[in-house]
Amino acid sequence: MTRRNWLTAGVFCAIAAVIVAAGAFFYSERPTSADSRAMILPVDPAPLVVVTKDGNRSFSIEIADTDAEREAGLMFRQDMADDHGMLFVFEIQQQVSFWMQNTPMPLDLIFVGQDGKIRAVKHGEPQSQAIISPGVPVRFVLELKAGAAAKYGIGYGDLLRHPAIGTVSGPGMPPPDNGDAPKGGG
Repeated sequence: MTRRNWLTAGVFCAIAAVIVAAGAFFYSERPTSADSRAMILPVDPAPLVVVTKDGNRSFSIEIADTDAEREAGLMFRQDMADDHGMLFVFEIQQQVSFWMQNTPMPLDLIFVGQDGKIRAVKHGEPQSQAIISPGVPVRFVLELKAGAAAKYGIGYGDLLRHPAIGTVSGPGMPPPDNGDAPKGGG
């Protein structure tokens, strides 16, 4: 009977070791905000287009649409191209807050409603723990290099077009803008 207990304990230890090893492998594949390495997501094949009063502006984007990807975002990124950004996609339209801790480059944060229209443009200071929020519910946030919004004339009310935005449906559409929505800025 004692030999059988030792054998059972050995099997359970082996199973536990396999589970721990598998967990370590899968959780170490993609950096999180706890890591000190930048997360690089694949560039989406479709460009994101911002329709401004001065014309269309096109950006290559990475899409952060899971909790882990949204949490890590552009942390630890030292630089990126002027025409590149990260689109954060949330499951529902909601109040969101960002901060710039562990993010060494300044960013423009463009807050977008479920309808694809820009609700606010805010500026993020590197390494800051200050909360950045649009003050209205949004479904998407586009992060670009600081100054990109001004450089390309991107502002409140402009429209973003991309398959990730165009395929969104469901409850939570924003109320119509009756002139009482925030005018952005930061």
